[in-house]
Amino acid sequence: MIFGGKALRLAAALVGTALLGSALAGCGGNEAKSDEIRIGANFEMTGNTANYGTSTLEGLKLAIKEANDAGGVNGKKIVLVEADNKSEAAESVNAATKLISDDHVRAIIGPATTANVIAESQVASDNKVPVIAPDATAVDVTVENGAVKPWIFRSCFIDPQQGDVMAKFALDTLKAKTAVIYLDNSTDYSKSLAAVFEKVFTAGGGKVLMTEAFLSKDQDFKATLTRLRAANADVIFVPAYYEEVGKIVKQAREIGITAPIIGTDGWDDPKVAELAGAAALNNTYFSTHYSDKDASVRPFIDAFQKEYNHAPNVFAALGYDAGKLLVDALKRAGSDDPEALRKAIEETKDLVVGTGTITMDAQHNPIKQAVILENKDGDRVVVAKIMPSM
Repeated sequence: MIFGGKALRLAAALVGTALLGSALAGCGGNEAKSDEIRIGANFEMTGNTANYGTSTLEGLKLAIKEANDAGGVNGKKIVLVEADNKSEAAESVNAATKLISDDHVRAIIGPATTANVIAESQVASDNKVPVIAPDATAVDVTVENGAVKPWIFRSCFIDPQQGDVMAKFALDTLKAKTAVIYLDNSTDYSKSLAAVFEKVFTAGGGKVLMTEAFLSKDQDFKATLTRLRAANADVIFVPAYYEEVGKIVKQAREIGITAPIIGTDGWDDPKVAELAGAAALNNTYFSTHYSDKDASVRPFIDAFQKEYNHAPNVFAALGYDAGKLLVDALKRAGSDDPEALRKAIEETKDLVVGTGTITMDAQHNPIKQAVILENKDGDRVVVAKIMPSM
């Protein structure tokens, strides 16, 4: 789901190296009490992705509250220490450094976005502090140059899984033989999804007739959509975020495109319906992490609504999952020792969380099924649940 990560890596790593020596040299006095476990929450609470960070933090806080209300973990209370990374990679390094050196946290949950998780990774790894990324779906969050990062984990599925399941859905459920791809050329998220979709769709016997691109914040898509319409493909794949998706769907229908339009979890926001309109969204489908129509997810949704007096979005659900993963690992580790905790996270198997079940694979990614939702007359209906083949 979230959000290009390679461009800022070098700069963030240099910032992290510079900050590490000075910040860790003067360790603060905020030592944890003997009856508490300090966990860091490094999130985008302000800045241009604050809606992702604050929602994820709400879900995380609910999971921690539930654990504490049930008596805590290993006889101790979990204390969540919050830090605002201001939606910036350099500030993510600052926040992680403070959480480790001054607040003495035993693990960090967050940030929400890929670039910010990658930025904090070096600091956390150097200090042997486990990180769980709730929302960051790019492959290189947990694996770099073919090597698994031993201290970095995630609780959401990865970008390639979504490209894989949407290609299968197009082939097997929609019976598509041809496709066109319309991607956001300004995000690694969109480009990686497009690449996997094309690979799997083609391997399954389909043919991609055309690929076109737009840029984030574009407003007028009709010229490109007219070219895509001329290809007369069975399906249009748009792996992008909700702001552009709503406008693309609306404008596609306005110029007479009636083919199914399909996408990924970047669509999972009420803003899509506001921008496109319910009628235009008919015959569109997207993959996401859970459905509020699924009975197994209702306990989380009901608990969240009781706590916050509003319904959770997908980021809140993923934050809750990350919290449940952490609590379970702490229990199985029998300790808040970071190495024991790291090993316990790595060995997670068949853990029931808010959106389903998690088993951690060798690349520190959870094995989770994707849910395919259809937009239908203003509602969203589950049409498939697909496990990845990759």
